[in-house]
Amino acid sequence: MELTIFETGRPPALLAADFPTYPEMLANLLAPFIRDLTVKIVPVIDGAALPSHADTQAALITGSPVGVYDCVDWIDPLKSWIQAAGSLNIPQVGICFGHQIIAEAFGGHVHKAPQGWGLGRHIYEISGAETWMLNDDPCDDGANSLNLAVSHQDQILIAPKSARILAKSDFTPFAALVYDHAPALSFQGHPEFCPRFAQALISSRRGTRFTEALADRALESLQHPLDGHRVGSWIAGFYQYNQSKRNQPLADQAA
Repeated sequence: MELTIFETGRPPALLAADFPTYPEMLANLLAPFIRDLTVKIVPVIDGAALPSHADTQAALITGSPVGVYDCVDWIDPLKSWIQAAGSLNIPQVGICFGHQIIAEAFGGHVHKAPQGWGLGRHIYEISGAETWMLNDDPCDDGANSLNLAVSHQDQILIAPKSARILAKSDFTPFAALVYDHAPALSFQGHPEFCPRFAQALISSRRGTRFTEALADRALESLQHPLDGHRVGSWIAGFYQYNQSKRNQPLADQAA
């Protein structure tokens, strides 16, 4: 499978020498679950042209330091690309900013949340099971809670009507969404963040973007296990399930 990754952000410059890029983190997360995975990176953050839908098997949108409401020249074209991909049944996944821009593209509303910064390890309740969540991953114990590293001020405040909640918490009511009208899946949390990177990211921003006290609580929370590997298996299952549907004859899909 060839996966097109839209690079919408990068780790802070202070961390760049010690950690992979976000597309590399995501490719590493998915590679154990997708045989013969190849990746095409589209650095939209640098103004790269959006790819043809005809040349895109599956899409993934990374996290970003910008907000979906910011005046950045590539955001509106990317929203339009997402909408067209949905109508063409191209499976697409969004992480953090990607989660938010998919929601905006499909009729939701995103902005800074009154809850403030989501930081560290957050725990979400899983709302239900999907066909593509069934897998042979030994790390998926079927637990009805999900633990992911997070770093965000923005949230989906109004979910699109076509979205169903896959995971939620009191802090983040729309933590993961799956869409019925298009093959799309998205997560507010970062399954690609290892604890070491999440800790370094928080430490690089403590006392500037958020308080020392909030940073300390977030760093403490990251002493507990994360479920990134589990979400990686779900994302791979989602892509594979929807690709197999696209390859079925129309009569079989209708059945």
